[in-house]
Amino acid sequence: MKGSGNNTKCLANLAAFVIFQVAVILILAFTVMRVRGPKVRLGVVTVDSFSTSNDASSPSFNMRLIAEVTVKNTNFGDFKYGNGTMSLAYNGTVVGDIAIVKGRAKARDTAKFNVTIDVTSDRLASTASLGTDMNSGVLTLRGDAKVKGKVKLLKVMKRKRSGVMDCSLSVNLATRAVTTKCK
Repeated sequence: MKGSGNNTKCLANLAAFVIFQVAVILILAFTVMRVRGPKVRLGVVTVDSFSTSNDASSPSFNMRLIAEVTVKNTNFGDFKYGNGTMSLAYNGTVVGDIAIVKGRAKARDTAKFNVTIDVTSDRLASTASLGTDMNSGVLTLRGDAKVKGKVKLLKVMKRKRSGVMDCSLSVNLATRAVTTKCK
C-alpha cells in the first residue's frame, strides 16, 4: 500500500513540473520571443543653409537640412537593417531624398545617425500654393523612410521586420527653427 502513495506523489510532482514548464514557455513566447518592427523617427533637425525667393510669379526655396534619424529596437535581439531611403515631400511631391546606409540597432537600444538632405523646390511642377505657404512664414514638409532588416533572437532565430517613418516637419522661415512630429 505504501508504494501507491509514492506513485501518486511522483505523478503530482511530475504534473506540477510540466505545468511550470508550460508556463515558462508561454511567458517567453509572449514576451522575449515576440518580434516587433523597429520605430524609425526623426530627432533634432537643423537648417545648415537656406535661401528663399518669394517672387510672386515663381516662389522657391533651397535648403540643406541636417537630421538625426533614430531606429529604436524594442526586441530582445539585435536588428540588422540594409540600405533604405528617406524622402521629404512638399504637398505630395518629393523635394529631397537621401539613402540610409545599413546598420544595426542592438537589443533594446536605439541606433542614432545623422543625414544631410538637400531640399529644393526645383522638383515642384506647380508652385501655386508655395507662395501662400511662404507668406505664412512656415513651410510644412512630410518625411517618409523605410528600413528593412532581420531581428536575430538567441543567435539562432531570425525574423524579417521593417520599420517605417511618417513625420511632419514645420520649418519657420524667419527663425530657421524646425519642429518635427512623428506618428
